[in-house]
Amino acid sequence: MKSYIVAFIAVFIIILTSCRNDFEFESSVGNLGFSKDTIYLDTVFTNISSSTYTLKVYNKSDKDIAIPKIRLKNGDTTKYRLMVDGMAGTTFDNVELLAKDSMFVMISVTAEVADANPSDFLYTDQLLFGDEGNFQKVELVTLIQDAYFIYPQRTQNSDNSYTYEEINLGTDENGNPITIRGMELDENDAINGNELIWNNTKPYVIYGYAVVPPTKTLTVEAGARIHFHAESGLIVANNASLQVNGSSSSTEDLENEVIFEGDRLEPDFADVAGQWGTIWLTKGSHSNILNNLTIKNAVIGLYVNGNDETNSVTTSLHNVQVYNCSNIGIYATTAYMQGENVVINNCGQAAFMGSFGGSYEFTHCTFANYWGSPTQYCVVLDDYDGSMEYTLVQANFKNCIIYGSPNISLNILQEGTDANFNYQFENCLLKFIDTSNQLSALPQYNFAGSHYTNCIVAESYNNNLPDFKNPNNNELIIGEDSAAKGAANFTYSAGSFDILNNSRTNPSDIGAYNFIIFE
Repeated sequence: MKSYIVAFIAVFIIILTSCRNDFEFESSVGNLGFSKDTIYLDTVFTNISSSTYTLKVYNKSDKDIAIPKIRLKNGDTTKYRLMVDGMAGTTFDNVELLAKDSMFVMISVTAEVADANPSDFLYTDQLLFGDEGNFQKVELVTLIQDAYFIYPQRTQNSDNSYTYEEINLGTDENGNPITIRGMELDENDAINGNELIWNNTKPYVIYGYAVVPPTKTLTVEAGARIHFHAESGLIVANNASLQVNGSSSSTEDLENEVIFEGDRLEPDFADVAGQWGTIWLTKGSHSNILNNLTIKNAVIGLYVNGNDETNSVTTSLHNVQVYNCSNIGIYATTAYMQGENVVINNCGQAAFMGSFGGSYEFTHCTFANYWGSPTQYCVVLDDYDGSMEYTLVQANFKNCIIYGSPNISLNILQEGTDANFNYQFENCLLKFIDTSNQLSALPQYNFAGSHYTNCIVAESYNNNLPDFKNPNNNELIIGEDSAAKGAANFTYSAGSFDILNNSRTNPSDIGAYNFIIFE
């Protein structure tokens, strides 16, 4: 028995010795591999944290090594932050890495414009691996952009939590107040100056909902860039107005376009839907004129709620583009609206929805939807909210394309009488592929009836195509093979320009764009 015990102890010692040899780490410098030699952290706004970026570090040798130091060149003064093997810091000693193995270094930054190089606004540092006099380097580069910041005030509570400024949206069915985090725009703000004029000198970053107060007008100048944080947006109050004064641009930089989008500037977020809330034109707002405006990546791009009860148009859209909305591109309820050269695409429910009646006049517009699900529509019209019928005074679509990836591009839901439900499609290109023959017999889809004049209906997958350039990338200009080419009613085209500011000639094209020959 004693000999067995002695033998067991000997084997155990051999195993321990063997394990210990397997994990002896040599100090090593100069032989690491990196997934990138420069990490570009993209553009961030001043004093706003970037996303976290990843660097992969490789031990290409056959030996287990210990990296003497991993550190940032600027040390404790740096604005960059590191995470190495789950530990945060700016300097790490004797970091172990097994043979033929790799590890991740996580990098982020929060810096001010004042920290950046004043000539190019780049903030830089170096990530160093090795030992003094023998470091391998990875460059870190970030563009810092200054901005106007508009945000609700906050008050610190006794428990160190915060109470934020809120705006009142009314009451619910039980009489309880409905509030949302936000603030009224101020003509004499101590920091931003006149917050009712948004210029193009610096971008604007909005936290919470910015409210245009009653009797006031928010003017957005050509070339302005407006960025909304998550769960943020713009509200135009009763008896207030929004005027967007964008104009045509001559370069790919869209120097005169006004753009409303989220505040994530990284390329991976360029076309991500649902990053912020909406532009809400409330009931009673008026004289809302939107020119050369692009709205992208919202929940609802533009929400027009009600009218001013004068039976006059309260919202006019000219050269307005709305893309990548997780719910609806333009949602109008009992609204009085007109639009020319409106382009909408990639929306989770509908490109345009005119609900609870209203009055709508659209000319040379492109309502597309390539969201990728068969349950989405390009255009929806209805007159019922579940308990009450409303009058659809008019819904006129002239020289419009209504076409997307779903088979049925148009959804008309009528509850009231014909006299109170008025709609007309003239010289429009419509997609309506009723494979089950369940809808074709409904009167609202009688394309030979009085509601449709000279319309082109795509009833199969290989005829009457719009020939969009690249609808999945929101490029909805049409090519020379488009069924919309030369099919418009020139009465509505004469003297007008397409969304790219090209003159329309006879015969003119249906939709917001003149056709081009694709390269």
